[in-house]
Amino acid sequence: MSRHSAFSLAALALLLSACRPAADRPAAAALPTSADAHAAAPEARGEYLVRIAGCNDCHTPGYAEAQGRIDQADWLVGSPVGFNGPWGTTYASNLRLRMQQMDEAQWLEYSANLRTRPMMPDFGVRAMSEEDRRAIYRFVRSLGPAGQPAPEALPPGRTPPAPYFGLVLPAAPAAPQAPTAPSAPAPGG
Repeated sequence: MSRHSAFSLAALALLLSACRPAADRPAAAALPTSADAHAAAPEARGEYLVRIAGCNDCHTPGYAEAQGRIDQADWLVGSPVGFNGPWGTTYASNLRLRMQQMDEAQWLEYSANLRTRPMMPDFGVRAMSEEDRRAIYRFVRSLGPAGQPAPEALPPGRTPPAPYFGLVLPAAPAAPQAPTAPSAPAPGG
């Protein structure tokens, strides 16, 4: 089976599993509301932000497939699933190990200026308030170190080992043509 076919089948299976009637799905875990999380201790607010910001979607193996029903002991340990595109291949890092390498002030500086490779939506982290970034740091640190470092990023043109998502992007739009200067009138004309 081709890599494209395997990816298509996996994507179709994931989509179809989300379309099951509600009676067939396990009940969702009770999640705190935004108001509850805002009033809570920083660690509880951090857990809420990690959930709603989608951090687990990439940084916790199997999270989306399990519809979020993954024990917190297994959260945010990075992923061996690569994201391959024109930039090369990137992997969701092990945030639990990364947070152990920084104190809170370092994290706040790092996260305020975060610039990463695709697929990480670093702009979302930069847009968070310092209070939100602090809450995330405190929550992730409270989980303690776990897991192994994620695989290193691969350069463009190098085929990654499975599993990975191959992202085929549309061609970049053509650069606008510079306007040409009007031609000067012919002498005597």
